[in-house]
Amino acid sequence: MSADLTHRESTLQVGIDPRWAPLAMLVTQDITLKLQFRHRIVLNPHHLPHSGPVLLAPTHRARWDALMLPMAAGRRVTGRDCRFMVTTTEMRGLQGWFLKRLGCFPVDQRRPSMTTLRLAIDLLQAGQQLVMFPEGQIQRKDKPIRLHQGLVRLAQLAQRQGVHVPIVPIGIGYSDAPPRPFGRAALCFGAPMTVPDGGDRAAGMRFNQHLAHCMHAAEQAAREAVGRPINSF
Repeated sequence: MSADLTHRESTLQVGIDPRWAPLAMLVTQDITLKLQFRHRIVLNPHHLPHSGPVLLAPTHRARWDALMLPMAAGRRVTGRDCRFMVTTTEMRGLQGWFLKRLGCFPVDQRRPSMTTLRLAIDLLQAGQQLVMFPEGQIQRKDKPIRLHQGLVRLAQLAQRQGVHVPIVPIGIGYSDAPPRPFGRAALCFGAPMTVPDGGDRAAGMRFNQHLAHCMHAAEQAAREAVGRPINSF
């Protein structure tokens, strides 16, 4: 880990706690998920890079998404943790205390600080995987996917720093809405995508539209796997 990355994590008081992280993995993956979902399906795992920087772009339909992602892409699968960019409101109180020790770090969606953006790029430069929900918040109803510009802008900023980051669209589906105990859950990885070179806004918007399409296709595959396909819009 570089000195800059260590310094920035210290400034934000975040990082992977060697005591809490393994315990959290045990509780969430070996107990909580197994009790909540009788089937947990991972589709197209070959699309997930196991090395080098990567941005994971999942759909966001329930709080369970944050547990499904480490199960499918975390330390037991790739040998590295999922570093989540989390809204500032989610990082408050006792929950925030735990999230900070599990590698999450806060971002103000309206006015992201340079410290936060620099930490994200430092993590990517260090070859880690970063999770960012590009819809911005949980969307509980089936409707067309609308993405914020934050993810594509971060990828373009990383490119200008010489870090070329594949973006993996991910769809997560549940047999019930909201998810119920003993239901089924599925996660589908889409093929990695590459953001256009440069910081052209129009190109970024076109990429976002393509990313939304790929996320929708992955979500449809996940929903079909649990027997609850998305109705056409």
